Amino acid sequence: MFENYKSLEDLGANDWPNIILWAAPVMFALVFAEWGLSIYKNRDSYDGKDFLAASTIGLINVGISAVIKVALFTAVLFFWNIVPWKIAPSWWSFILCFIAIDFARYWAHRVAHEQRFWWATHVTHHNSNKYNFSVSFRLSWTQHIKFIFFIPVVMIGFDPFVFFICHQIAVLYQFWIHTEYINKLPAPIEYIFTTPSHHRVHHASDEHYLDKNYGSTFIIWDRMFGTFMPEAERPNYGITKPVNTYNPVTLVFHEWYDIVSDLKKAESKNEAFKILFGKPGDEVIKNRELKRQKEKEEESSLINQSKRQPSPILNEQEPSLLQKE
Repeated sequence: MFENYKSLEDLGANDWPNIILWAAPVMFALVFAEWGLSIYKNRDSYDGKDFLAASTIGLINVGISAVIKVALFTAVLFFWNIVPWKIAPSWWSFILCFIAIDFARYWAHRVAHEQRFWWATHVTHHNSNKYNFSVSFRLSWTQHIKFIFFIPVVMIGFDPFVFFICHQIAVLYQFWIHTEYINKLPAPIEYIFTTPSHHRVHHASDEHYLDKNYGSTFIIWDRMFGTFMPEAERPNYGITKPVNTYNPVTLVFHEWYDIVSDLKKAESKNEAFKILFGKPGDEVIKNRELKRQKEKEEESSLINQSKRQPSPILNEQEPSLLQKE
């Protein structure tokens, strides 16, 4: 199986361009331009401490990505090498690979909102009540475990270089849709691509907007799988249980901490499974305790009610059974 195995050196991976690193100066310039515009227009789009937290989270995430880069590349190569079919680099393979990656991103993103374990790898991106370009920097330091969602794309046989470039472009696309300064675009664009209008809905904490518009580059997946919602009124941003801190460590790990805390209180494997893979916000332990408290109150109420019931009293004018006999 590995007789034609190719290594990182064989592919010249060390020389592949880091598009995200090249784009970083431009992204920071746009952040400060947007911040300046919000000050000029007297809009409350930025919070200095929130921006500092987002930047710190983003920079540390870049460092983590650099450290585990070789491990991720090695994993990509492993799964690419074990399939007997290969798709040579070409203009059309880049297009197909990008579409396949975006499809995988839709499902990875959707699962990250529907299962608490995966939500813990994503909640950092949502726990700001601001919506601006800097929010795109808020990527959890544990997000890389979602790589498993992209293994099927690698095993289609796309060249690792093609996969690497398409993945970077897909990540970069996310930057420009995090703004309130771009209104709805022409209908064909709004129908096919994910736009700032679509993504504002996704970042909303309003109940009717929750769990909508998961698409990364293409919004067509949401239209196909029933998770699309157009933007109407301006959303309120953030998460339904605010963290109320600017500490980057807390912003990244608060949900992991809560999961561990709940797992310690789990009384069965089934309960532990619900804690890990149930929908975020289900609050398994809290609901269990409330249910027990309610049952105790109902039981206590029944006991008290039975104590209060009067004993039968014999009427003085009515003869007893002995007298009747």
